[in-house]
Amino acid sequence: MYRKATLNDCEKVYNLICDMECKRLSFDRFYSIYQEQIKNEHYYCLICEHDDNVIGVLNLRFEEQLHHSECIAEIMEFAVDEAYRKQLRQDTHRFYLREGMHNFHFKFSKSLVGNDTVQNAIGT
Repeated sequence: MYRKATLNDCEKVYNLICDMECKRLSFDRFYSIYQEQIKNEHYYCLICEHDDNVIGVLNLRFEEQLHHSECIAEIMEFAVDEAYRKQLRQDTHRFYLREGMHNFHFKFSKSLVGNDTVQNAIGT
């Protein structure tokens, strides 16, 4: 079953996202961001349940973009409980391609705290 996430789902979503990132994030900061996104019409968090257990989360952000002259939905997070998935995180792009999605953009990021690593370490 799929449904819109609620504030009560925060801990389960947190655990799925931490598993996806292979690290424990600050729960207090996560909760604060989650609360804001649940109330924000530009975000939509979709939960997948199986036998009353949250097994997946798809978090979308909607925004008007000048270079598309349209409203765009961007997948911000997509995590599935390990027991319910067949592939590792590194294979996520193959899933998107298999589902007919296209990679039209590159995203560059830079740490603002002085850590100049080439690995995406935002949130550490």
